[in-house]
Amino acid sequence: MNQPDVSRSSTGCPHWQRRVLLLSATAALLAGCANLGPGTPAAESRTPIFFVHGNGDHAGLWMTTLWRFESQGWPREKLEAIDLPDPLARDDDGVDQAGRSSTQQAAQALSAAVERLLHRTGARQVVLVGNSRGGLVMRNYVQNFGGAAKVSHAVLGGTPNHGVRDDPASRPGNEFNGGGPFLRGLNAPKGPNGDEVTPGVRWLTIRSDNYDKFAQPEGRWIGMPGKPTNVTFEGPALRGATNVVLPGRDHREVSYHPEAFAQTWAFITGSAPPDTRIVPEAQVVLDGQIGAPGPAGPSNRGLAGATVEVFAVDAATGMRQGAALHRQTTTADGRWGPMLTTPTQALEFVIGAPGMATSHVYRSPFPRSSFVVNFRPERLVDADKAATSVVSFVRPRGYFGVPRDRIMLDGKPAPGIPEGVAGVAASRVRLADAPGRSIVGDYESGVIRERVVGRTWPAAENRLTVLELHE
Repeated sequence: MNQPDVSRSSTGCPHWQRRVLLLSATAALLAGCANLGPGTPAAESRTPIFFVHGNGDHAGLWMTTLWRFESQGWPREKLEAIDLPDPLARDDDGVDQAGRSSTQQAAQALSAAVERLLHRTGARQVVLVGNSRGGLVMRNYVQNFGGAAKVSHAVLGGTPNHGVRDDPASRPGNEFNGGGPFLRGLNAPKGPNGDEVTPGVRWLTIRSDNYDKFAQPEGRWIGMPGKPTNVTFEGPALRGATNVVLPGRDHREVSYHPEAFAQTWAFITGSAPPDTRIVPEAQVVLDGQIGAPGPAGPSNRGLAGATVEVFAVDAATGMRQGAALHRQTTTADGRWGPMLTTPTQALEFVIGAPGMATSHVYRSPFPRSSFVVNFRPERLVDADKAATSVVSFVRPRGYFGVPRDRIMLDGKPAPGIPEGVAGVAASRVRLADAPGRSIVGDYESGVIRERVVGRTWPAAENRLTVLELHE
C-alpha cells in the first residue's frame, strides 16, 4: 500500500521522528534519535561523524557501517553520509568535463555539507571517514578549504594518497597521478616533522597488505597491463598518520568491512567497540534516492519520474507475498520513500525509469532503518538482448575475490571474476531458459555469509534481475 506523504529531508532527528510518528507508533522507532547500544556514553558526548564515498560511488555504501555505529550506541542523528552530486573525478582536474567534479568542487561540496551538520547538531567539530577518492576530498577540504579547525579525526580507507600511478610526464592533471600537482601539494611536508598530513587533526589510514587493486606496482587495474605504476602496496599510508593494515582486504573492504569498522571505532574512541554485529530494530523505515544517469557515468543527482514498487518476497524462492507494500513516483529530489517494513522481511524493489531497463532488485532483510537505500537505473547492453533473462549479482561494499571467496550464482561459480587481486564487484549471467524461476546468489568470505534469492524476468520486456548483497 502507499505510504503517507511526509517530509523527505534525509537527515536530522526532528525529520526522522516526524516520519516515524506518521508511519508507526512503536517505541523502538520513536527512539530513533536515542542512544541504542548497551553500556555506551550519553548521546551528547558523541562527535558527529560524516562519511564520504569514493569515486563514482554513493552514500548507500556506508549503510552497514552506519548500522554498526548505531548498534553500538552512536546516535543516528549524529551519523551522516554525503552524496556528492557528480561523484566521478575529471580526467584532467583543470578541464571542465560534463557530469564530473574537480577537486575544488568536491571539497566545496563537502565543506558546505559539514557546515550544515555542525549547525544542525550544534557541535564544534566532526569526524570524517572516507573511502578511496573520498579520502582525497577530505584531505583537500582540511588542508585548503578551512576544514582543519572543524575536524577532530579523519579516517582514510584505501585512499590512493600517493596515486594509482606516479608519472609526472603523463597526464599530470589527473587527480590520481601521484606525480601531479594535486597529490604533490597534498603530500608536501608539513610541520616540524615534515609530515604529509595536515597538523591539528588526528589521521588514520587503513589499507590492504597487497590486495588493493589501486595500490599495485603493475597497472592491470588502471588500464596499463604489464606496465609499472611506480606505486607500492604502501601507497595509501601517510607520514604523520596512524597507519593500519588489514591483510587480505580489498579496496572497498578497508572501509566497509566489520574489521574496518572496528579500527575506525577504536581510533575515534580510544577503545575497541563492544561488538561489530548489527543489532536489529523492531521495525524498519527505508528511504533513499534514485540517481539520474549522468553524461559521463553515474550521478547522485535525483531522478524525477522514476517509479518504485516494493514487494515482500519469500526469502527462499523470491516469490512475491501479496500486493506492493509501497509504490511511488519520484519528484526532483529522486527520493522514493519512506516505507515501513520489518527486520526479517526479504524485499524486491522494482525500479522503472525512462529509457532504462526495469530493474527487479532483490535484497536480504534490512535489520535496521536506512535513508541511503540508493538505486541507479541501468540499461541492457547489446550482449544482453539475445538472452531470455539477464541476472546481475553485485557486492557494492567489497569486491569478489577468487580464490579468497566462494561466489555462486545459479548453482555455479559466478562468471567473469578473475583470480588474484579482487577488483570486480558484479557478476552477470545471460540465461536461455524460460523466465519466471528462482535464481540464487551465494557469497561466503570468512565469517561473512549471505544468500539472496530472486526471480528471473524476461529480457524481451527490457527487464533485469539484480541480486544485491548487504555485506
